[in-house]
Amino acid sequence: MADSFRCFWGLSLSLSLYLMQPISTTSHVYIVYLGHIHKNHTHDPFLTSDFHLQLLTNVFHSKEEANQAMLYSYKHTFSGFAATLNASQAAVLKNTRGVISVFESKVLQLHTTRSWDFMGLTLDYTHGTPLQLSHGDDVVVGILDTGVWPDSASFAEEPGMGPAPKNWKGKCNAGKEFNPKKECNKKLIGARYYLKGFEGRYGKIKSHEEYKSARDFLGHGTHTASTAVGSRAKHATLFGFAGGIARGGAPRARLAVYKVCWSKDFDGICTEEDVLAAFDEALSDGVHVISASFGKSPPLRAFFGSSADIGSFHAMQLGVSVVFSGGNDGPELSSVGNVNPWSICVAASDMDRRFPTKILVDRTTFFVGEGLITNHIIGVLANAKYYFSGGICNTRNWKNVSLSGMVLVCFSNDGDQVVKSEDAEYVARRAKAAALIFVQPLTRPVAALSIIPLLRIDSIQGTKLLLLPNCTKVEIFPSETALKRSSPAPMVSDFSSRGPSSISPDFLKPDISAPGINILAAWSPNAPPSVFTDDNRSVHWNLISGTSMSCPHVSGIVALLKSAHPHWSPAAIRSALITTAYNIDMNGDGILVEASQKSSDPFDIGSGHVNPVQAFDPGLIYDMKTRDYIVFLCNNGYSEEEIEALCGESSRCPERHELADWNINYPSITVSDLKCTTTVKRTLRNVGRIKTTIYFASIVNPNGVDVFVWPKILFFSPLREQVTYYLTLKPLKISQGRYGFGSITWSDGFHKVRSPLVVQVNNGGGEEEESHDQHGFMNM
Repeated sequence: MADSFRCFWGLSLSLSLYLMQPISTTSHVYIVYLGHIHKNHTHDPFLTSDFHLQLLTNVFHSKEEANQAMLYSYKHTFSGFAATLNASQAAVLKNTRGVISVFESKVLQLHTTRSWDFMGLTLDYTHGTPLQLSHGDDVVVGILDTGVWPDSASFAEEPGMGPAPKNWKGKCNAGKEFNPKKECNKKLIGARYYLKGFEGRYGKIKSHEEYKSARDFLGHGTHTASTAVGSRAKHATLFGFAGGIARGGAPRARLAVYKVCWSKDFDGICTEEDVLAAFDEALSDGVHVISASFGKSPPLRAFFGSSADIGSFHAMQLGVSVVFSGGNDGPELSSVGNVNPWSICVAASDMDRRFPTKILVDRTTFFVGEGLITNHIIGVLANAKYYFSGGICNTRNWKNVSLSGMVLVCFSNDGDQVVKSEDAEYVARRAKAAALIFVQPLTRPVAALSIIPLLRIDSIQGTKLLLLPNCTKVEIFPSETALKRSSPAPMVSDFSSRGPSSISPDFLKPDISAPGINILAAWSPNAPPSVFTDDNRSVHWNLISGTSMSCPHVSGIVALLKSAHPHWSPAAIRSALITTAYNIDMNGDGILVEASQKSSDPFDIGSGHVNPVQAFDPGLIYDMKTRDYIVFLCNNGYSEEEIEALCGESSRCPERHELADWNINYPSITVSDLKCTTTVKRTLRNVGRIKTTIYFASIVNPNGVDVFVWPKILFFSPLREQVTYYLTLKPLKISQGRYGFGSITWSDGFHKVRSPLVVQVNNGGGEEEESHDQHGFMNM
């Protein structure tokens, strides 16, 4: 603890200034981050907490006041605390030596079967035990979310499960309707909950609004946990749709639940102080993978001014992979969140399962849309323009006319007016319509469960319906579940947040895409199955969409990879996923973007759609350790002293800060500001079974950029496992603010190790021609 007390030398002056200046009386929760904890035989969490209290006491009148203000002491795997402070107190602590960052805690939002077969992870025993069932027993996946419904079949023990891994130190905490002796087993081996931050903001939890335990009130956490590691469960279905054997990505992996998100008016609310407490304990418990389907929308804060960035950084140091959802703020560019370079960020796409629903109009003409309709409906068409001002389907424009026995037709947009499907569904129900036909742009219609029979249809068919006379007879038939191998799948979701990263544009985010539309997984039977809080139906399985659903798909795959390759670092696992991803659909065409006819680019899907089978044997990997991030930290303004506190090891920033982020050994290659000829460095390690091998390069140039690779052939041997290569990028055009996309692929004839190449040429400002040498330095 001697090192920790170095910070007190500056407190006397800071405290004096604090007492002399006007004190802000408005208090908020702040997180005070102190960096890495040296894990050795002298580390005592109680001494660390005592040190935190002493530090906090210096901005209060007494130790008792400081103790009341303290919410959490982060003392297991990194050092810091959360406390209720005013701005003046926070400023004093921020200027104290040894403190890396002080930031106000914010509220984070949740990002909210067939998918595993679609990705090639089948339960086919023809060639031996399936991959999903041959790995995972020795891996613990920590889910940070809204808790778990432990009674679900998804969390029953898989046959032949042994005891928890030897390194496991976690436990199940008792709470409301959660008895650890009953709820936990060899599958669900950990269950904790964190609510000091939530209750500090919103008051004590009311028993009818939440479970004061790890039990899931909202269903979201149950769904994500089931998707990542759910055990095999037969006869899973939602009202007869999408039926089959439900399972997670790693059915034999162990589950540890950390409830950090709570219901506030049926929305999932997660406070940063609760999230950081969960990271601290999860890493101390011994999880191998962390899955977090929440985040903050841009504008993004500086790294280490975010609980997700801090927690995932220390996870990386301990060899724990962290997988985040990218967010649901698409399709706008630079909307992606969770962009730090030491974790995995996931976009959402669909798969080849549809729910076609037929409409028969006037007994002569059929239309087909997407729905989850269980009954045969007979009615007459109702054109919205007769019942809503301007034909805009929302409560404000409703003319208060009953639509009983009628099938309302609403458009998602009318000129500059945009209508949300949920608003149209709500008002259609209020108007007592028999059903709602919601018209959307081509390729966008996706089935969804609602409080009213809902059919989504494309604008071409919708326009034909609109031109029919009002009150034309219409029949809607029950929806079906269809697997169409000829459909354009996968397709990137319209809502999935897009790159480039708004804070670190030289790292491509999102990293990868995975199924996130209409995913069937376990659900809390007490939670509404639709987005409407007055939906009183009870279900054990639910179909929902979001990057919240794509994230645990990747988490489950990471668990399998961790089990198959226990010595791989988080960076190696991420590299295997990124370099084996594919970017063409089942028909060999480019992966489409929903609601358009354009092919996706790396800002939509990162390197492409995840390919779990290929990721088991990627051939080559781009590896990184903590020290590889030092350049990044230097470029982001951290001093050598701060970096030593962050990383737990001495470090030295390069003498010339022009050493760019693009030279960090990331598996995708992004140069966001190419003004002149520039050389980028990368190092590959052979992890294939054949140790003596040769790889050849092939390059797809970004538009307007010449790319040269040296050497063009990489030789690997048992004595030469790692080889470095250099890419030289030469702009061929005068341009400003426009990105081009290409790739570099290394192949030995069996493996294809592909890295996206993202380049923005920015030489249109009249700067003199310059060049960069192989280290990224600028030569004048």
